[in-house]
Amino acid sequence: MANKNATDNGTIKVRLVKGLRGSQSRHRLSVKALGLNKVNDVRELKDSPQVRGLITQLHYLVRVEE
Repeated sequence: MANKNATDNGTIKVRLVKGLRGSQSRHRLSVKALGLNKVNDVRELKDSPQVRGLITQLHYLVRVEE
């Protein structure tokens, strides 16, 4: 069964929807690891368990797009 958030080539789009002010320092590092810098930045990343774990950790800062 295919994941609804992954595209055909195994990538996922992640958007930073909230600023980092007031967030934990390790969450800021995780956002940087995803390659997101400013609000509304979008990155297309390989759909892997590591990326999914970061997204789960940052659920209040990022949004997964189709």
